[in-house]
Amino acid sequence: MTPSASSSRAHAESSTPPLPADDPELLGLDLRELRRHWAATAARAPMTAAAMTGADRRAQALGIPGAQLMEHAGVAVAAAARALAIDTGRWGRGPIVIFAGPGNNGGDGLVAARHLAAAGSKVVIALVASAARPATPDAARNWDRVVRDDRITIVHTPVARDVALLGHGIEKAAVIVDALLGTGVRGPLREPIRSAVELINRARGEMVPVLAVDAPTAIDLTSGDPSDPAVRADLTITFHRPKTGLATRNGKALAGRILVAPIGIPQEADRA
Repeated sequence: MTPSASSSRAHAESSTPPLPADDPELLGLDLRELRRHWAATAARAPMTAAAMTGADRRAQALGIPGAQLMEHAGVAVAAAARALAIDTGRWGRGPIVIFAGPGNNGGDGLVAARHLAAAGSKVVIALVASAARPATPDAARNWDRVVRDDRITIVHTPVARDVALLGHGIEKAAVIVDALLGTGVRGPLREPIRSAVELINRARGEMVPVLAVDAPTAIDLTSGDPSDPAVRADLTITFHRPKTGLATRNGKALAGRILVAPIGIPQEADRA
């Protein structure tokens, strides 16, 4: 490599990467490359769940649409799911199964589904909620997009019995994505989320790798304390900054490896 080429490569590697939805190379990276790609984001100071909620709200108050933040988060999830499947030798061996809850955590999973399908994966979305459509506006808009996408299989599991039916053949999944709940978990889980968490953990016991979105379901992002039951993930992708709860003993044990992806929250929104 010539000195000029070496200098150009060093400059490219030290520059800030594009945000996920603007990054055409993102879905071609493996886990090691993703970690390196987002190293600057992972090096930021950890924050609590409340601080993250505040930063998200201030970003939207500054004119950044919530749908845009969700798109960046969902593309990052898709890249992490693909990388996990490839690194474990499971890409193309079965569907990527996304357990989507009724809120914005589920919305991130819906965005990921679109991009994984576009990348050539079979995708199954299980909407784990009593209602037949997500509850938050941004997640609902993404739901309306995926239900029109004939590359994606959609299953509604409003009760525990439906979750149990979904479990038949779950060991054939390439990867499971836990996009059930974000930061608002308090106390024991209720159905059908509880049964979905139990199914995810059973699938992991059958060697299906699990990717958690933002945090494994039922892990407090501030303290790392788990509810009962809680998802045990192989990989967790969280956003904007590391989270204090994922640095605790419980958090580390349940989150597995951690990626921290940027989603476009500006510096002026990122304050106490």
